[in-house]
This record gives sequence, structure tokens and C-alpha cells, in this order.
Amino acid sequence: MISKRALNVPASPIRRLVPFADEAKKKGIHVYHLNIGQPDIETPPQWFEYIEKFKTKVVSYTHSQGILPLREKFSEYYKKWDINIEPDEIIVTNGGSEAIMFALGVVCDPNDEVIVIEPFYANYAGFAAYLNVKLVPVTTTPENGYRMPTKEEFEKVITSKTKAILFSNPSNPTGVVYTKEELQILVDIALEHNLVIISDEVYREFAFDDKKAISAYEFEEIHDRLIIVDSVSKRYSACGARIGTFLTKNKNFYSAALKFAQARLSPTEITQYGTIGLLNSEESYIQNVINEYKKRRDVAFEEIKKIPGVIAHKPEGAFYLAAKLPVNNAEEFIKWMLSNFSIDNKTTMVAPLSGFYATPNLGTSEIRIAYVLDSEKIKDAIKILAKGIEKYKTLTVDSSIK
Repeated sequence: MISKRALNVPASPIRRLVPFADEAKKKGIHVYHLNIGQPDIETPPQWFEYIEKFKTKVVSYTHSQGILPLREKFSEYYKKWDINIEPDEIIVTNGGSEAIMFALGVVCDPNDEVIVIEPFYANYAGFAAYLNVKLVPVTTTPENGYRMPTKEEFEKVITSKTKAILFSNPSNPTGVVYTKEELQILVDIALEHNLVIISDEVYREFAFDDKKAISAYEFEEIHDRLIIVDSVSKRYSACGARIGTFLTKNKNFYSAALKFAQARLSPTEITQYGTIGLLNSEESYIQNVINEYKKRRDVAFEEIKKIPGVIAHKPEGAFYLAAKLPVNNAEEFIKWMLSNFSIDNKTTMVAPLSGFYATPNLGTSEIRIAYVLDSEKIKDAIKILAKGIEKYKTLTVDSSIK
């Protein structure tokens, strides 16, 4: 009685091991959650002020596009980044997730193909499976720091069914910030093969060491084939607000996405007003957040590179670090950490990276660390991870390791 669609949608690799963490907690073990991108930084106070100021006697539907004052504030925000998007080129969505689903739904029919750079944000696979769209991967490796593949590698996988290229920049899960030259590869391919670019720019603020996250909007030649998806979740530590955006200058894309938006009626009224507060928050808030994540990034990388046999490159952006561990199966190792290993009643949970790949059997030794805890907790968590790896390698849990 279950549809093939439901059976084909993969479980989230970020969340599917939560039962193991819950069991650890029942035993009184403190779990350091480095598995999920849930920031611990306080949400700007303007969010709560605007929610408090919102007074109504009826909780109503809003316009399916989102309320105009919020779209106007988003337009102001994007123009500060030289992304000249007008309010009527913005659809407010229920998180960045809905924006991605709208984008895929606009450009793809069932069985069409979308190219992704793997490893990619794991939920892309769930969204694509729900819409019966096939993700076609072009692979990067930990050994070369997960850099952009060559144009030739992309062109090998293009078929008559290929409709778009979907990617995030800065990258979740690898922390790579693509250069203008790397993005030009995608632009050239899109123009030469008549493809749409779906650019996930959720982490645009989080670029470190004088790097800049270049928006796909900077390439004027693709404005007619560009969809940008975004969210307030990370930059304002407001994951639970569930407010994202679908941006495009292509009027046909916009009108098609608006029909999807009308079918789901509207985003939540009160959180839209709260988001106006976020967009009115002090500019120093974002800069302080960037500085904090850079500090955490430095601590996480310094600790992870001390572990013998680990392959990791210093992340340039977002708040994730991808690493290859000296184990054959990272998911089994994580389960073991949660079920069998602790130091001073503490253990560490990370995300297995295999679920961030579309190619079977890739990424089995890799993990993603979300450095979303304060620096001292991150240091302790990765030291526990290091001790866990040392112990695990002496056991027969992974029979291929001697």
C-alpha cells in the first residue's frame, strides 16, 4: 500500500542516527551534536521584538508570494550584495527546502535529470526522489579538497534529459567556496547545453580568510536561466522560522513557481513579520557570527588534523568540515561511538557522508562535522572522536582494520 515514491525517498543521513543518540542519552551520556547544522548562537532580539509587536485577532493566510513588506526588505538585503532582485521577483517559501523543491518542480518533469556536485546537501536527494527527478552526480574527492570538477567531467554526464545544475556555494557539506573561475565552468556549460542553474546560496555570509562567496547572479549572461534559493536559517540562527526565498528574473519560472506557492497557500504569517525583524537587525550581528564561526572552524580543523590517518582540508566557508577517517564504514563507526564509547560520560555524534553522495559506495569513510558548538565543546568533542577512532581500530567491529 506504500507508493514507490515513498519507498524511494531516502532517510536523512543527518537525522537517521538520532535513535542511537537518544539511547546514549537514556544511559546518562552527554552527546556532542556535531551532526546537524543547528547553530547555538542566539537569534537576533529583533526577531522576538517583531513577533511581540505583531497583534492580530485572526491568524490569516497571507499572499502566496509572501507579504509585501517582507519581500521589500529581502530586496533591500539582496541589493546590498549586488543582487538586483525586485520584490515581485521573490517568493517567500517555507524554508530553503521548499524553495529547492519549487526550483526542481519548475524545470523538471518526472524522470528528467539534474546534475549535482557530490558530496552535496543530503536533502537534495530527498527532494528529487519526491518529485521523481534523477540526480546525476559529478564527483569531488577529499584528496583534492572537494574542488570543482572540470568541464569535461560535467559534459560526460549530460544527456537529452539533463535540465539543470544544482549546487551550493559555499558548499554544504564540504565548506568549499568556489572561485569565479570555477563558477564560470558551470556558466559555460549551462549556456552551451541550454541548462538552468539552481544556485543554493544559504551560506553566502560565511566565507573566511578573505574569501568571497560569489553569487551566480554576478554572471549576467545567465539571468534568464538562473534560480537562486536562500534561507534565513543559518545567517540569523533562525532554523525554526522556516523562511526561505525563491529568486528569479525569469518571468516564466516565477509564474510557474507561484502556482506551486498558491497550491500550498502561504508561509506562516507571524514568522514573516519576525523575519522583517531579522532583516532589520544590527549589521554587527552578522559580522560577530562570522568571526565566531571562523574561530570554531580553526579549532575544529586544528583538532581533526591531529588524528592519524585523517584526510581533511581547511574549510573556506559555511560551517561544515568534511573529512575522510581511517575506518572502512563511518556510519558503523558513528553508531559504535553512540552505543559503546564515551569519555567522562561524553561522546560525539557526526554525520556519515555517504548519504551526501548519489554514487553508490562513495563516501563510506567520510564524515561531516558541523562546528555549531562553542570552541571548547568542539575541541572536547573532536578529542573524544580521536580517542574513539584509536579504540575502534583495535576492535573487530570493522573487520578489515587491523
